[in-house]
Amino acid sequence: MSQKKDNAIFLDPLSAGKCDLLIIAGEHSGDEHAAKIVKDLLKDNPDLSICAIGGENLKKENVQFLFDLVNHSVVGLVEVLKHYSFFKKFFDNVIDWISKYQPKRICFVDYPGLNLALAKKLKQVALSKKGGGSIELVYYISPQIWAWKAKRRFKMAELIDSLAVIFPFEVDCYKDTSLPVEFVGHPFMQDGRESLVAYEKNDTLLLLPGSRKGAVSKIFPVMLETLAILKKNAKVLYPDLPIKNLLESILKKYPHLKNNVELISKDQTPIKAQVALMSSGTMSLNVCLAAIPGAIIYVANPITYILGRMLVKIDYLGISNLLLKRPAWHEFIQGDASPQKIANHLTELFAKDNSLAQQDANTLKHLLSTDSSKTPPHWKIFS
Repeated sequence: MSQKKDNAIFLDPLSAGKCDLLIIAGEHSGDEHAAKIVKDLLKDNPDLSICAIGGENLKKENVQFLFDLVNHSVVGLVEVLKHYSFFKKFFDNVIDWISKYQPKRICFVDYPGLNLALAKKLKQVALSKKGGGSIELVYYISPQIWAWKAKRRFKMAELIDSLAVIFPFEVDCYKDTSLPVEFVGHPFMQDGRESLVAYEKNDTLLLLPGSRKGAVSKIFPVMLETLAILKKNAKVLYPDLPIKNLLESILKKYPHLKNNVELISKDQTPIKAQVALMSSGTMSLNVCLAAIPGAIIYVANPITYILGRMLVKIDYLGISNLLLKRPAWHEFIQGDASPQKIANHLTELFAKDNSLAQQDANTLKHLLSTDSSKTPPHWKIFS
């Protein structure tokens, strides 16, 4: 596993004689999807040599795990600048590793800030096919060019050999480029996948503060203040030990809620709930597909938020709302994320059943499926 020495970051030497695939995922959701791809690939070809940079899910697969990038995941300009030194060292060491061991193919999973920068550098140093080298670059889960930085699609066409997208409308986003793009269905729609959450009438509140430390530190306190107003019990799903530790440290500031909150690992799923209060990340889609009524909350560094509002041109933050083209799950954003407002809305949801949420969940499942959704996405990505 990667080592740190004198504030530098080192990736382990290649243990096998070759690397057929290097897969790079920088956040929890990408790590989860990447692990599923790896599992499917190795099931069909157990002799495949795979190296990985990611998180706990990839670490559990039969790969040579090089570095836990997920544990360093950040979002937002301010947050990235705070960690610039780390990312610069990490970036340089990844390029050195690729140059030395020459993997046949690299699969970037989401996390465009870093992954597209790596793709650009690989072209500049003539390692990728687009740069005259031999390494094929594939990308799984498109950057959200439909939200901001739409012109990135042209740069991606210059850098990437193929792209697999998980939302149907994303194919048209690239139609004016030369990049081969295919909708492969959302990974949540694959056969055999068990939902992390489930609706249960007369159950409790589910809190999903996210998987990035910076976001959790801002969102979770608002959730707890909302919980105090509701005077209910809540389950809190956490993705890994660092986030659990952060949640516990925040909870200490709310001793009156100690007996009202239960922290639950994602390994203990499915978690049942009647209503959910969630961040706008991947887990919100899990909740919506499970037909759990709820609301989305977004609170960021003020500078990050102001810059985001200037750059991001979308009607909703939740992907379910974007797909449905309406706020089926109400969004409380920044200054509007008042604990009292949120509590009032959740109180209304507790008084109703989930029939409307069920209708919306069925629509979402139809939108996110393909005729070949029963086929794992690796068949198309790596064919």
